Amino acid sequence: MSISMNRRRFLALTGATAAAGFLSASSRSASAASPLNFQASWINDAEFTGYFVAIDKGYYKDEGLELNYLSGGPDVIPESSLIAGKADIALTTPDTTIKAITEQGAKFKIIGAQYQKNPIGIVSLAKNPVKTLADLEGKTLAVPPVNVISVEAALKISGIDRSKVKIVPYEYDPTPLLAGEIDASLDFTTNVPYTIKLKGEEAHSFLLYDFGFTIYNDTVVVTEETLKTKRKELVAWLRASRKGWVENLKDPALYPPQFEKTWFAGTGRTIENEIFFNTAQKPLIETPAGIFALTEDGIEKNVAALQAVGIKATKDAFDASLLAEI
Repeated sequence: MSISMNRRRFLALTGATAAAGFLSASSRSASAASPLNFQASWINDAEFTGYFVAIDKGYYKDEGLELNYLSGGPDVIPESSLIAGKADIALTTPDTTIKAITEQGAKFKIIGAQYQKNPIGIVSLAKNPVKTLADLEGKTLAVPPVNVISVEAALKISGIDRSKVKIVPYEYDPTPLLAGEIDASLDFTTNVPYTIKLKGEEAHSFLLYDFGFTIYNDTVVVTEETLKTKRKELVAWLRASRKGWVENLKDPALYPPQFEKTWFAGTGRTIENEIFFNTAQKPLIETPAGIFALTEDGIEKNVAALQAVGIKATKDAFDASLLAEI
């Protein structure tokens, strides 16, 4: 887990490399007919539990796939894994992907979205809560530098005067919030409240999504070439992955303990933390249209929100046709 809009630190795609830990589903199952490389966007935490379930239960194998899972991290740029040919599929954020399409001519297509609602939001202490964007007036908000434009867009959408909110840099550490040095921070609402609770405080949080910054997160991205040559495999991946997420979200507390010594080994995080994360992300992932859905309304909201931060987004970046084949 890390913050949505910046964690990839998307630089020049043509010059970046993506080093990643490599885990193969083939070690858990017999070799399948069609190999497929999947690049995650962060280290192995609850954000990817649905895929771990699908691998361990053989859902990809059942679809005729030999899935190679590539873990992510702070130095991994998922789009670069696609460009370099290391991955057939990558999880990204729509801002970095669409910016690469519009500004660098990258031949990408978004074929699904894990998070229908982006997990980034405003986190404050329950004893001094910031409940709406309007509550930020006259207060100090810590924001990672590359996310400032997103916060400013959210404030603009809500009619909040930017000059009335003091924005300071944030380094993904809730210590200043706990010390009373700031009033709130921009972070992942699915995880940071748990960190704050471990420090003896209760957190209050809300999503930027619910205040107009309506973008997806962990968008499923492929190159146009892969879409053309491996369409059958991509549909199979979507089907197996959806099955894994449906199974996982039936009971968010069930699978994290089972992965303590496998997928979650060595992260330094507790299983209780992963259960909290898995539970908190459930309403952000599930949708009546099915997991990974790209609805017309959802796409329109993403385009509008991205345009509000100066990204020239269009509907052409999205392709929902594969989901219709599941």
